[in-house]
Amino acid sequence: MKTINSPPYQRLLELLIAARNESGMTQQQLSEKLLRPQSYVSKYERGERRLDVVEFLLVVQSIGVEPFGLLREIQPLLDQLDRSPKA
Repeated sequence: MKTINSPPYQRLLELLIAARNESGMTQQQLSEKLLRPQSYVSKYERGERRLDVVEFLLVVQSIGVEPFGLLREIQPLLDQLDRSPKA
């Protein structure tokens, strides 16, 4: 399974969307802060594009959210993943 489709990554996207909405920002407003097109925000929010670590930090900084709080939210889901080697 690609990690972009994994429960932890999907939960992270849900948290990012909720944080953006709670901040009162639209996708357009966030994209302007990020100096990116609106489609950039739309694509990562829909799971069509993966955020790397630096992009994640820029997004949460632009929204005004503490990144560690979001990461703590997904930690239980990460703990549930089967990490055993495949035969």
